[in-house]
Amino acid sequence: MMATNLIAAFFAAQIGRFQLAVAARLAQTDPQSGSSVTQLIDAAEQNAAPLADVPAGLGNSLDISC
Repeated sequence: MMATNLIAAFFAAQIGRFQLAVAARLAQTDPQSGSSVTQLIDAAEQNAAPLADVPAGLGNSLDISC
C-alpha cells in the first residue's frame, strides 16, 4: 500500500511540474493571462503536496530490477 501511495505522489508531482511549465510558458506568451497562471500554480502546489509528507531517504534502497 505504501508503494502505491508513493507512486501516486510521484505522478502527482510530475503533473505539478508540467503545470508549472505550462504556467511559465503562458505567462511569457500572454501577459494578460494572470488569472490562468495563478490557477495553474495553485493546482501545481496541490499536486506536489503529497510528497511533502514523505520521509527523507524513502526509496533510496528501492530495488527496481526486473
